[in-house]
Amino acid sequence: MKIKSVKNSRLAEVDYKNLGFGDYFSDHMVTCEFSDGSWGEPSIVPFAPIEMSPAALALHYGQTVFEGLKAFRGTDDHKIRLFRVDRNAARLTASCTRLCIPAPDESLVIESIKQLVMLDQDWAPSRRGEALYIRPVLMATEPHLAVRPASQYRLLIFTSPVCEYFARVKSPLYLKAEERYTRAPLGGTGYAKTASNYSVTLRPMNDSVEDGFDQILWLDGQEHRYVEEAGQMNMFFRLGDSVVTPDLSGTILPGVTRESVLTLLSDMDITATERRLSMDELFQAQIEGELYEAFGAGTASVVVPIGRIRHHDDNLCFPDEQPGNLCPKLYDRILGIQHGELEDHHSWMIPLE
Repeated sequence: MKIKSVKNSRLAEVDYKNLGFGDYFSDHMVTCEFSDGSWGEPSIVPFAPIEMSPAALALHYGQTVFEGLKAFRGTDDHKIRLFRVDRNAARLTASCTRLCIPAPDESLVIESIKQLVMLDQDWAPSRRGEALYIRPVLMATEPHLAVRPASQYRLLIFTSPVCEYFARVKSPLYLKAEERYTRAPLGGTGYAKTASNYSVTLRPMNDSVEDGFDQILWLDGQEHRYVEEAGQMNMFFRLGDSVVTPDLSGTILPGVTRESVLTLLSDMDITATERRLSMDELFQAQIEGELYEAFGAGTASVVVPIGRIRHHDDNLCFPDEQPGNLCPKLYDRILGIQHGELEDHHSWMIPLE
């Protein structure tokens, strides 16, 4: 892979005591072009603004997909490890298929990520829970105004040193169950990681924050009764002795952290079920004393506890810091694996050397 390195690194500009999420961008990025029916060779260049025609199809009709994953620095050995990069590459392919984008080979994406992270590994934070966030984005660049798939595309991959999306010192999240707006209808693009799935959430999310909520709990688009996602997280509920998470019906993003949580629950001999889950069932479980815990899971947030969910004029309330709560246990296990503190029994981590 051709590499053009920066002459002067911007690493000294980073305040690692106050990272934030997505405030800083590392020195380099991967770029790769698709034209004449095939993908070219990727290269690494200095991170910089890109040129694009005002008529680029991505700007008009939203033919763009992206991914989000992380690299972690080992607590003791300080080695850099990628977390489940193969799953993100596979999901990028699925998103491309839904958006009628010719997907690059997953091996090309993975190798490009490895090379980029190795080059900018000094940017990876060292504190537990912090990471080097990796953002692949793929867009239609052909200049045209017809509503059709483009013939030219560009893949970019860049990185950003980040802290966790939600601060651990903050209280459990307060969610608003959304009754008016819909994130993703059946038959739509809910399972793809595409820009339009996020832009349609901005108005209701902004309104909910102004009303004092932390995030939105998205319900199904047909009846507004069944739980789907919370903000950009998959949802889990502990009902009695088991855990329930909404099944992947095509409207829910198949989260890599979600998949990891299900695997860890199995390791802990805890029954986990993927099925439809209505707000009525949750309120009934609360009345019967069987609703113990709720938490969200995602790449940016890892695993975070939910404190309350507002639905109509009533609240679902979840006890905080109970001895049996799974959220802190899952959080510690995931971070322990990511930072090389615990045995990686499932071969999720790829060390870069």
